[in-house]
Amino acid sequence: MSIQKHNVASDFSPPKHILSAAAIVLNDQGEILLIKGPRRGWEMPGGQVEEGESLKEAAIREAKEETGIDIRIEKFCGVFQNVEGSICNTLFLAKPVGGIETTSAESLEVAFYPVAEALTMVTCKNFRERIEYCLDSSSHPFYIEF
Repeated sequence: MSIQKHNVASDFSPPKHILSAAAIVLNDQGEILLIKGPRRGWEMPGGQVEEGESLKEAAIREAKEETGIDIRIEKFCGVFQNVEGSICNTLFLAKPVGGIETTSAESLEVAFYPVAEALTMVTCKNFRERIEYCLDSSSHPFYIEF
């Protein structure tokens, strides 16, 4: 009987999942912070979580990078998972705590809008649905797979 050695390390390939974090940022007037991205139009600030970064830290960093606004995370809302695309989008509610609305390479426009108006502006994929779920606290925490 011969014993074959199997090198597990050579068979390992890193997972190909994408993890993102986004924040629904509401000011004291109940308006929501939106960015107009170059590819997807109006959406909430967010993006990929970097190695060694928590979900909350990623949402805070992405909001600052894309909008110039400093935020405080108030609540974890839930997860939207694109199963086929191997993408998990985590969503938080947040409040602005400083900064100045500033555009970036990822945001052509940045502003706060009344929620009803904002929902008509967000037309890409299921981003509007994500905002609606986050604004409905009775649905928290949610897990939506598609």
